Amino acid sequence: MDTPLSTIAVVGLGTMGTGIAEVLARAGHEVIGIDISDAAARQAVAALEAATARAVRRERITEEERSDILARFRTFGDLRAAAEAELVIEVVPESYEIKQQLFRELDAIVSPAAILATGTNALSVTRLAAESLHPERVLGLHFFNPAPAMKLVEVVSSVLTAPPAVEAVTALARSLGKEPVAVGDRPGFVADGLLFGYLNQAAAMYEANYASREDIDAAMKLGCGLPMGPLALLDLIGIDTARTVLEAMYCASHDRLHAPAPILRQLSEAGLTGRKSGRGFYTYTESGSQTVVPDALTPQESASAAGGRAVRSVGVAGSGTMASGIAEVFAKAGYDVVLAARSQEKADTAKGRIAKSLERSVTKGRLTAEVRDETLARITAAGSLDAFAEVDLAVEAVAEDLSVKQQLFGTMDKVCKPGAVLATTTSSLPVVAIARATSRPQDVVGMHFFNPAPAMKLVEVVRTVLTADDVHATVREVCVKVRKHPVDCGDRAGFIVNALLFPYLNNAIKMVEEHYASLDDIDAAMKLGGGYPMGPFELLDVVGLDVSLAIEKVLHSEFRDPGLAPAPLLEHLVAAGCLGRKTGRGFREYARR
Repeated sequence: MDTPLSTIAVVGLGTMGTGIAEVLARAGHEVIGIDISDAAARQAVAALEAATARAVRRERITEEERSDILARFRTFGDLRAAAEAELVIEVVPESYEIKQQLFRELDAIVSPAAILATGTNALSVTRLAAESLHPERVLGLHFFNPAPAMKLVEVVSSVLTAPPAVEAVTALARSLGKEPVAVGDRPGFVADGLLFGYLNQAAAMYEANYASREDIDAAMKLGCGLPMGPLALLDLIGIDTARTVLEAMYCASHDRLHAPAPILRQLSEAGLTGRKSGRGFYTYTESGSQTVVPDALTPQESASAAGGRAVRSVGVAGSGTMASGIAEVFAKAGYDVVLAARSQEKADTAKGRIAKSLERSVTKGRLTAEVRDETLARITAAGSLDAFAEVDLAVEAVAEDLSVKQQLFGTMDKVCKPGAVLATTTSSLPVVAIARATSRPQDVVGMHFFNPAPAMKLVEVVRTVLTADDVHATVREVCVKVRKHPVDCGDRAGFIVNALLFPYLNNAIKMVEEHYASLDDIDAAMKLGGGYPMGPFELLDVVGLDVSLAIEKVLHSEFRDPGLAPAPLLEHLVAAGCLGRKTGRGFREYARR
């Protein structure tokens, strides 16, 4: 196994195999591409020709370098072509029978010193290795799609894998410009183990008619900064593939969160497997296309349940970062804003925070001094909720405590004029319980902004069973006017974003508890393999572990699913006062300011 891995065979020239072959050929390796389909082999060559031609046009490589790359890639229809390879990477269909037969045949073809790598993300590497005459040379080498662009490679060891084999492929991955992460043998490994649970819950959320496919996808893109929404990503991955991965994960974990949502089976068995079939959760122009076309489920732009109420002035209750951010959003959009706090001093401090934020925008050239002054002039700081007497929309942004919010809404009920819309920014509390603190629950709605409010585009509009149609319509109209993207959701714990985000974060903590992977490897895996802007532990420390634990408890209490129970490690850190960046220590330690 001390070979330089100069000649590498790739078995299976689908999208992933072709991408891996391109990466290897570009890095100077002799690549033997093998597929039983002549059409697949021709398509792989054509794909490499097209990719290298683009690189020449963009002046990333020369024409001579392109010729060398193409010359290093040879395709064959017979597995015996792998005889000279020092490493064989298989990317054939996710089937034990197919892969095991392949490994048995390779044993009779390749050198005993050659390394055999499986590209599976759902099957047991140990079980595959056991079929080989030399199980010590079998491991997992999991690239991510598209292989030329994605930096992550998971290097999967079984209990049988020899360390030199792991070292050799790890060095190879680094030489390819990839970030190798060492993981043990369990379905999904790190990235997909976390990703597919989240995707499954999104599919179940859609199946329950809790929110539309467009709102679920928009919520996760705009609320979490993800490159794709979960349902669009399922269509890209392949709904049948996702179902296979989840079945394997469930068999290993028996966690109900991994049990494939029934809609995945229904779509798979109907042949609606996503982009590759032209239809999945969305409909595409043709098989293999990425262009979505309207279908019977596409929302109509003109659809509106009722006309909204007129909103000219807005009251914002609170003095923290969220309250001042929301007040800034409304004032920038031209609304007269009353910013009320428990004292005049606190209100003035909150307005001062807005002034600093606007000044930063002026310094960065995003705002003119004139607009800054006009925006500030629209904000009136008040030390009492009595100042809300004439506002058309009152938005609370106080502590995430039900009794505190109920008391506040009881006061607003007395102060605000008839017909005023009362909105709560809660992220986890039942909106209807807050609405019942008033004599007009039909006027109460959830309006969940995300932090920082001036920058984040998403607002979750939470309608209770008592919310009036025109109140719902009013808040949606206002969101558009302040340049936010509203998504509709019902009044249940977590709404869309937190209900999908926090179980994923909780599962990441469980991976660390089980000593399956390190904090750094998990964070790297999700950023490099999933395209997440932050790893789960970076995000937990930013959000605050106490806040995260509170949300986890609410989700567990509402849905009663054992898989949603907060990870003990999270509870222990909170009990120890390690709450994240705000205390200088959470999952990691931070320098005190």
